[in-house]
Amino acid sequence: MQPSQAIKSDPKSRRTDVALYGVYEISKLLTSPTRLEVTLAKVMHLLSSFLDMRHGLIALLGNDNGPEVVVGSGWSEMTARRYFEQLPERAIGRIVTTEMPLVVENMREDPLFESFDFSEWGESTDVSFVGVPIKDSGRVIGTLTIDADIRTHAAFGFDDDVRFLTMVANLVGQTVRLQRLIVRDRERLMDERRRLEQKLEGSANDRAELKRGGIVGDSPALRAVLEKVRLVARSNSTVLLRGESGTGKELFARALHDLSARRDKAYVTVNCAALPESVLESELFGHEKGAFTGAAGLRKGRFELADGGTLFLDEIGEISASFQAKLLRVLQEGEFERVGGSHTLKTDVRLVTATNRNLEEAVSNGEFRADLYYRISVVPIFLPPLRERQTDIPLLAHEFLGRFNSEHGTELDFAADALPVLTVCQFPGNVRELENCVRRTATLAAGVEIHADDFACRKDECLSAALWTPAGGPPTGFVPLPIGRAPRQLHPTVGGGSPANAVTDDGLDSLALDGRSERERLIDAMESAGWVQAKAARLLGISPRQMGYALRKHDVPIKKF
Repeated sequence: MQPSQAIKSDPKSRRTDVALYGVYEISKLLTSPTRLEVTLAKVMHLLSSFLDMRHGLIALLGNDNGPEVVVGSGWSEMTARRYFEQLPERAIGRIVTTEMPLVVENMREDPLFESFDFSEWGESTDVSFVGVPIKDSGRVIGTLTIDADIRTHAAFGFDDDVRFLTMVANLVGQTVRLQRLIVRDRERLMDERRRLEQKLEGSANDRAELKRGGIVGDSPALRAVLEKVRLVARSNSTVLLRGESGTGKELFARALHDLSARRDKAYVTVNCAALPESVLESELFGHEKGAFTGAAGLRKGRFELADGGTLFLDEIGEISASFQAKLLRVLQEGEFERVGGSHTLKTDVRLVTATNRNLEEAVSNGEFRADLYYRISVVPIFLPPLRERQTDIPLLAHEFLGRFNSEHGTELDFAADALPVLTVCQFPGNVRELENCVRRTATLAAGVEIHADDFACRKDECLSAALWTPAGGPPTGFVPLPIGRAPRQLHPTVGGGSPANAVTDDGLDSLALDGRSERERLIDAMESAGWVQAKAARLLGISPRQMGYALRKHDVPIKKF
């Protein structure tokens, strides 16, 4: 429908029809999904078909009240901006500051336009000007202005045009507001996306760094520890790594250094349990020339060498009570003296310690100073044992086998039945024991693939079962098994105690001494051994042959993993 078709013949209703139909058509344009500049240009073009105007402009103002977007009817953005800049600043300023429409009946006679160039209008043409503010939430964000032959307004008056332009300006203001909200939301989402990408990239780089450092695995328990390591690494807080032997405390200490701001400085390690107290003091604090017999020259200690970096003290729970007092001073004051010296040295060291001892029990027994405990245990990190990371066992096994292949020039691989044997093991020695298991099996493998029967536990040669408790709980102390004795030889129970059971060739005649049935004892042993018959036989003190006979006799189904 053309605008002329919507205009009635009655002159009195013509302006009303124009306004109604114009607002309808303009509202449709403003809801179209196009760029704001394109939409506003279409609005001005449509507006020119409803009003007898010569020029029309929509100008959106920036934060400095300067023109940010200027569009006109049939003009390029550059031409429209140039014409807007010719309009008197006082005229536009009045619309913005008063937030009210401005009507100038004759621009030639109004002082606001005394410097305006009317040459394109001709000497005999009088021009009128109408401008209305474009608002957003009560704030002027732009102007809508038109100029036209004064005879146009003489026929119909200015009030109708002002009302019509105000309605259009209100629609434009709402559209601009929505468009800007969309732009801000898009920018916010893009910034959030970039931040997440950087975080993921950083996490990927951290994971790659940790993988290069030897930490392998993706289990929930390990991911939780690594996330805590990444958080703690950002600070200089003292860290105490807790965990069983073989959980990789050295690797996590290195990860704390590599992920910290001190990564470019020195990383120094000391095993406190490997050195006597006199040597440990010299190692940590250094010594002066002639401080003791054999001190032929000055030697810097580990605290001095690690200045600005990280010092890792492994087995911190093994140091003597006298040395604990010396170490406490360094942690409290950040200063020390070399052995045989009198000059006080300052040090800036991030301290990471590790132990597999129960320090709380040692403190309560008076074996470890409480004040030193609180100094080193600012941020404790508990490393999970391998039995809580069973999904990491295949990853670790492949990693260790890959290292073995690289060292020996071999191309060994695991057969389909090999990894299930490892995943059901408890590995009381944790990652260290798993590595030894893989290396031992790879060394003795006859072919290019490692099969289930190649593992020591399938040959009744694995000693790690002696570290398990009968209920499959945490490992106890190591008690060697007398492998190779006669089948009837009585074996010690796990963790010490009385002999387990005496066995005859006819079965498990003495397994019910504690009141439980033979079948219950068999099932308990199999569950404790991860349903590996050879290990269950050792727990009960019988041979694998007798174990198989007893399982068949009592009809115990064997679970396969």
